[in-house]
Amino acid sequence: MRELLHEPIAGHTTMRVGGPAARFVVVETPDELVDAVREVDDADEPLLVLGGGSNLVVADAGFEGTVVKVATSGVEVDSADLCGGANVTVAAGEDWDGFVARAVAEGWSGIEALSGIPGSSGATPVQNVGAYGQEVAQTIARVRVWDRLQQQVRTMTTLDCRFTYRHSLFKGTDRYVVIDVMFQLVLQSLSQPVGYADLATQLGVSVGDRVPLAEAREAVLEQRRRRGMVLDAPDHDTWSCGSFFTNPILGEAEFEVLRERVSSRLGADAAAPPAYPDGRGQVKTSAAWLIERAGFGKGFGMPGPAALSTKHTLAVTNRGSATAADVVGLARTVRDGVEDAFGVRLVNEPVLVGDTL
Repeated sequence: MRELLHEPIAGHTTMRVGGPAARFVVVETPDELVDAVREVDDADEPLLVLGGGSNLVVADAGFEGTVVKVATSGVEVDSADLCGGANVTVAAGEDWDGFVARAVAEGWSGIEALSGIPGSSGATPVQNVGAYGQEVAQTIARVRVWDRLQQQVRTMTTLDCRFTYRHSLFKGTDRYVVIDVMFQLVLQSLSQPVGYADLATQLGVSVGDRVPLAEAREAVLEQRRRRGMVLDAPDHDTWSCGSFFTNPILGEAEFEVLRERVSSRLGADAAAPPAYPDGRGQVKTSAAWLIERAGFGKGFGMPGPAALSTKHTLAVTNRGSATAADVVGLARTVRDGVEDAFGVRLVNEPVLVGDTL
């Protein structure tokens, strides 16, 4: 365990903004993680648990408490056979894309479409990370956590986690600290069925087909690179939290109102907003589509310190000198503009600490 004082949080996030932590503790084992959290709780001080920092925006004033940086490591194969698949336990601090790369190399199918997503493995169940037709809820067998309220280690099943679109029991609460995650993956050389049209087109297959795992991973990485969603230090389009807003989920009546607003604003001949019925009477639409048609194109905000990515309108980016206030201010402008135009209020995906939209 290492302790630092007044450590800038900006250096530990992909957005590269955020003031100093009054106290910054780096933990490298599960026992150190639990001990550090218990120490802060016993002192009744503020706590911020930090993984890869890819989904976090901390205010410029910093954090007046203890930041616990989870740097635990380890990938343990609990079992692997053709009947039960590969049951693999991953430490919370393990780099997520590193684990996905190993899964592809080992012939563990089920997370290949989640390639290139930055951050730590322990963060993936919190927001039910997903992309290109896959989400971690499909492969998580259990999550082991430290319950700060009950002061004990608990094992949460998939049902316990209450996974929904980009959400789980763990999101929006600081009660649980993820220790490790067990994934149940399929032992095979082929991907899960390709579930994203652009990806299928790139691979030269139909939606629902399977391809070799390595080909699926490389195609996903290429898709993400085009959108500035693979970390690359010289490229400021990747100085972001990825998608800053989740795709809105509307009731059918709400979606009809949106269609009418779009027609009224853009003209009767305008294309209708994308619609993906979820089978439960709700419709998911595209946040990027709404942002663009509300007048916020790629690069909006430039040459300012914060701007929308030049590759993807869903990403709010730091052009090199942005503050957290710059980032949040731009996100607020986009959110309010979409609401004014179409009556849909976008919800931020990153966690904001010390600030709100």
